[in-house]
Amino acid sequence: MGLDPVVAEVLACPQDKGPLYFVPANDLLYNPRLRKTYAVDGGIPVLLIDEATDADPASAAALDARIASGELIPTFQP
Repeated sequence: MGLDPVVAEVLACPQDKGPLYFVPANDLLYNPRLRKTYAVDGGIPVLLIDEATDADPASAAALDARIASGELIPTFQP
């Protein structure tokens, strides 16, 4: 379903308060600083610390590379 761009502009990680990166193919938000992912369910971000999952090292490296290439953009600029 995706994520409303207006909503995305105000999203921050509930744990470290930094920007997140939306990964549309997986319907998730990624925090590269903590290597945590948050689900997006039906277009609604599930930003509960207890429901975040740890990104495995290979997935985190792939997502970090997509961020470095500019493919994924942050929800906001700190």
